[in-house]
Parts: sequence; C-alpha cells; structure tokens
Amino acid sequence: MPIAYTELQTQTGQAIVNVFETGQALGNYAQVTLAQGDVGGLSYGRSQVSLTSGNLYQVVAAYCAAPGAQFAAGLTPYLPALQACDPTLNDDAALKSLLAQAGADPVMRAVQDDYFDRTFWTPAIDAANTLGATTGLGGTITYDSYIQSGPGGWQARAAQTDAQGTFAAIGERAWYGNYVAVRRAWLAASSSAPVRASVYRMDAFQSLIDAGNWELALPITVHGVYIDANVLSGQAPAGRTLRVTTPFMTGSDVTALQQALANAGYQVSVDGVYGPATAAAVQQFESARGLAADGIAGPSVRAALGLS
Repeated sequence: MPIAYTELQTQTGQAIVNVFETGQALGNYAQVTLAQGDVGGLSYGRSQVSLTSGNLYQVVAAYCAAPGAQFAAGLTPYLPALQACDPTLNDDAALKSLLAQAGADPVMRAVQDDYFDRTFWTPAIDAANTLGATTGLGGTITYDSYIQSGPGGWQARAAQTDAQGTFAAIGERAWYGNYVAVRRAWLAASSSAPVRASVYRMDAFQSLIDAGNWELALPITVHGVYIDANVLSGQAPAGRTLRVTTPFMTGSDVTALQQALANAGYQVSVDGVYGPATAAAVQQFESARGLAADGIAGPSVRAALGLS
C-alpha cells in the first residue's frame, strides 16, 4: 500500500526538513545563506535552494512572473546572472537584501511552497512509494535526501543500501535503518565541511527510528526544535521553558518573548532565536523583578511579562 500521508503527517515531514535547512519548523522563507566551503554557493528560502544547482534561478523566475510580486522589479534584472549560476552573485549585497525582503511577501511564500512540493516533495514520495515504503518516516527520509542531494543522491545511496539487503528482502524498517547509516557515512566522508557537519540530519532520523516513531506522532523534538500541532499551525508551544541550547531554540514562542522584552524596554533582537543575547535580556528582566537571574524563561518569566 503506498504512503497515505494525512495533512498533519505531510506538515510534520516537511517541518523536519525545514528544521534541518533553516532551524525553523515552518521554514524561513527569507533566509539567505552563504556557508564557507559550500559548493552550492548562495542559498535561499524555506528549504534553501542553491545558486549553482539552478534552483535559485527557478524560484526567483517564478516569483518575478507571479502576479502581485512586490519585489519583482528589483529581482528581474538578476535573472540572466542567476540562470548562468554566476558565482559573483555570492557577494552581491543588493541581491541578498532583495531576497531577504521578498521572503516576507506572501507571493514569494506561495511560490516557494509550490516549488518545493512539485520539485522535491511529490517526486520523493513517489520514489518512496515505488520502493514499497508505507510509513511517514520512510517518506520523510526520502524527501530529505531529495532536498539535500537530489534524486541522483537518493538513487546512489539506495543502491549502496541494497547491497546490505534489498527492501523486499529485509523490510522497510530495516532497510531505512541501513539507509540512514549508509548516508551518514557518506556525509561524514565528504570533502566539504558543511556537508560533513550535516550528519546531524541522520542522527535525528536515527533518534526517531530508535523511538519507533515511524508515523511521525507528535510532539517530537528534532535537532533541538520542538514540533507539535500548535507549532505547525503557527502557534507557540504551550508552556515550553526557553533556555540557550545547542542548536538554539527557535519558534513563535521565542518571538513572543522577545517582543515582550522589547516592549518592556530591554535591548533584544526580535528574530525568533533564543541565543545568548536573548538570555542576557531575560536575566536583566529577572534581576529587575526579583526572580532567579538565570536567563531561563519559564512560567514565572512568562507571567511577569504578561505572556500565557
């Protein structure tokens, strides 16, 4: 039987990969990244389309052609260079600024959602179905491979996995367990430092495998990011205690806390990331209110700031 994703499982599977790409369950449509040593060059958006793959051109071209695109006039002149994968664009501050601004445009968000669904999600689920997968986790592992390495990367690692036992011979759970190990070893052996560092993706999947969470039951925590139905609907996780972790906590609850601190006169960036600067602002607030000044935002801090 093919994978029959519920809407919630679809959102969860995509959220897991969004966390890997931008650190946020709902994705960061405006994120512009240039990682040192990344052969993909400039990358952008919810699941980080890259310059050298040509995917960045496709997203920007679709946006510029969409009715009502607020930043089309500024981005259209870049289309020839984007199509040519011109490496000088990696250092073009004006382009980066335009992309970041466009990420707040609902038209860009809709373009990105459509692009990632058509180009990665649907083909990945088709590939998992062809293999014989029936679980949400199996489909999500396949989708992650498509996002990070494309269909060629998926096919190459799947062939290596088959050498340890085919899907038909050993079953879905054993096969995907082997696949995660094979892909982790491949990532760890890469000549690219950013690719080597991405082994955390496989470690996160291994944790879900170890927990037996093949149907992506919520809540889950992936790479330090908490995901539940509230998060997927854009609401803050209920009652989460915020502190500095590795990686940093992110989410709408962090944004709400930061905004409340800013409204109270504390210096803090409202960026949805609970890093050292936010912890320092919390510590100052706690000290001023006679609370334990530990930089951890729990129920007492939320209550003092008027947050539920």
